[in-house]
Amino acid sequence: MAGEAIYTMDNNQQPSVGMRPYSSALDRLRDVGLRPTRQRLALAKILFSGDGNRHVTAEELHSEARQNGVSVSLATIYNTLHQFTQAGLLNEVVVEAGRSYFDTNTEEHHHFFFERTNRLQDISAEVISVSKMPPPPEGSKVKSVDVIIRLDA
Repeated sequence: MAGEAIYTMDNNQQPSVGMRPYSSALDRLRDVGLRPTRQRLALAKILFSGDGNRHVTAEELHSEARQNGVSVSLATIYNTLHQFTQAGLLNEVVVEAGRSYFDTNTEEHHHFFFERTNRLQDISAEVISVSKMPPPPEGSKVKSVDVIIRLDA
């Protein structure tokens, strides 16, 4: 149930209403048709709780999961991130061969990549204009254009 309320007793033994700690993550998974396993729920809670959008590598998420007491293998992290991406919960940003970040911002946008600190920062799609592109090969069409501006910073 979306936003399912739970009832507990406060210090004065009066009922108080709270939200289940995983209700938002549960709703996200159900909305895209993913079965809410324990590991998916835990990883979704880590990824999507808090303010703002995030860019994480599989290794960073694995470390965060362990810090939060979630026992999960790195292989499961990779599999889950790819499942979330296929379901539309994340975008994968490949900054170079073998190095991907997973972005919780699924709206159209671009990135700055800070090479010294390996950090991504969102750039609004409206501030970048691609004015000249070659025509796509016959029988294909452009699906999207992703711009990564690399910074020596």
